Amino acid sequence: MTRVVAIVGPTAAGKSALSLHLAEALGGEVINADSMQLYRGMDIGTAKLTVAERAGIPHHVLDIWDVREPASVAVYQRLARAAIDDVASRGRVPLLVGGSGLYVRAVLEDFEFPGTDPRLRAELEEELERAGPAPLYARLAAADPAAAERILPGNGRRIVRALEVIALTGGAFAAQLPEPRPVYDALQIGVDVDTGLLDARIERRVDAMWAAGFVDEVRALERQGLREGRTAGRALGYQQILTFLAEGCEEGEARAETVRATRRFVRRQRSWFRRDQRIVWLDGAAADITAAALGVVRQD
Repeated sequence: MTRVVAIVGPTAAGKSALSLHLAEALGGEVINADSMQLYRGMDIGTAKLTVAERAGIPHHVLDIWDVREPASVAVYQRLARAAIDDVASRGRVPLLVGGSGLYVRAVLEDFEFPGTDPRLRAELEEELERAGPAPLYARLAAADPAAAERILPGNGRRIVRALEVIALTGGAFAAQLPEPRPVYDALQIGVDVDTGLLDARIERRVDAMWAAGFVDEVRALERQGLREGRTAGRALGYQQILTFLAEGCEEGEARAETVRATRRFVRRQRSWFRRDQRIVWLDGAAADITAAALGVVRQD
């Protein structure tokens, strides 16, 4: 069974830096597991490493979708597994790196995603756009109370998906992921830091994004259809800047809301990853984190 080292954890904890050090030490290559880094042109706001910052380490499954294209975990699963198999076939170590928990599980574990019906999905999306998530959520609660309990009432995308699956399968929506059945021999290393330190890192990262031209990046992507993108247009920072551009609110408020939204997202990431007892956690602020990670890899 192919060996994969996964580096997971919340935004701004230090996953990318560790992945580069581990790749150099182990002879590895990086497979992206950040759902928003799959979009072409979404560079500054996703903290995507530049080619220079990758320091010669090959990175795979980046920049595959136009910003108008909705995300598909099933498509990502196929591409990421193909990349892992290719890296391993060349005697290199696949490093799966990112903070999108469902995407990590989709790669490492054996489960299938129900199909989709473009017309049904479009109808549900149109209703969501027109009426908001409340009536759709009420419909879900009536059709599958257990699923409704596990989905936030404001999470329009997940509500739509649940209703689509119920309509297509005639059964309940699998709100809970199945029990893990590994596809790879995976070692998962989690990177996290103290909440106060992470909050400060997030604020500095957002400031750096603004200084690097984040608003101009969003303006350019808006001309390419970002506002119509059901997935990309709702990404952290991008959604806040689109609101600023459309409604003329204060740019400083868009920046501040990006910080707040990122901190909320970090709480969800932690909740997801901390449930997985297989993850070995390391302190992203430790000076010897690379040595610690190498010790985990070599001991496992």
